[in-house]
Amino acid sequence: MRTTKLKKINKISLIASLLVTFLIGFNSLILAVDEVDLMLDWVPNTNHTGLYVALDKGWFEEEGLKVNFIQPASNMSVEKVVGAGKADFGISFQEWATSAMAQGVPIVSLAAVIQHNTSEFASLASNGIERPRNLTGKSYGGWGMPIEEAIIKSLVNGDNGDFSKIKFINIGQGDLLTMLEKEKFDFTWIYYGWDGIQAEIRGMDLNLIMLKDYQEYVPDYYTPIIISSHKFVDNHPDIARRFIKAVARGYNFAIANPGPSAEILMKYTPESNPDLVKKSQNWLSPRYQDDAAIWGIQKQAVWQDFGDWMYEHGLIENKFEAESAFTNDFLPEMTGDLTCPAS
Repeated sequence: MRTTKLKKINKISLIASLLVTFLIGFNSLILAVDEVDLMLDWVPNTNHTGLYVALDKGWFEEEGLKVNFIQPASNMSVEKVVGAGKADFGISFQEWATSAMAQGVPIVSLAAVIQHNTSEFASLASNGIERPRNLTGKSYGGWGMPIEEAIIKSLVNGDNGDFSKIKFINIGQGDLLTMLEKEKFDFTWIYYGWDGIQAEIRGMDLNLIMLKDYQEYVPDYYTPIIISSHKFVDNHPDIARRFIKAVARGYNFAIANPGPSAEILMKYTPESNPDLVKKSQNWLSPRYQDDAAIWGIQKQAVWQDFGDWMYEHGLIENKFEAESAFTNDFLPEMTGDLTCPAS
């Protein structure tokens, strides 16, 4: 009788011990977190709102991720840092990513943050610059990058102007709009969602030559995009899937809720102008997805057409192969993981 009792006690003790071990192991699995680094392209702004929404609402945590946001130094190439594996994800632009890929940097685009190009060339309305041919004989304030000249040349010559009569001024650092207002140059390159809104707030009357209106001269391209390295997505596809799922959820929330999203971004950028952030967010939210079926999706034709344009204008040495430049495979709708509501 005593032996049977002892056997029962031992059996119960064994079951209890196994249960405790199982619970400890299960709890460890729940608490396991993958830490990743995300390098931004610039200071936080409304291009990045969906990322900060995902951070603020704990959606990265829900996916078992700890995401470290990193701002690049002024002389740092996000593409090279990500390609070298020193950051797991980064914010880039199709034009820079294409150039880096052409030089052998092993990066891949995982999502388009904004579906269409929202950049334009801005001038004071008093200058009477209404279309590309009107840039003939004017001065351009820029940063001395080959792509600036190539785009302006395509626009101006395509519109029957004379590119050779444009003066290029390297403006370095400074307040772009103030320099334009003081007529240090006649026109410059801006993104309407930030600089254009800022000009509105200042009461500046601008004429805009929007690249989206002249796609017969310069094809549409994605700007910005989210990149990773081929090595990272090949070795850690589940982390890439979970990261993009949380990010997509953040941008879908920002699309549906511009006001609350702006408030979230301002929590992480207390130095920013609240009026600028709110107005910028209202303007940009509907343009994240725009006419695409889902947020983030990319088309091979967009990558190929712009890559061909860069090759034809001497910006890359060899013909561009778009197939390996991007993937939609990690978007929630493509993975079959549709549990990423905008809330």
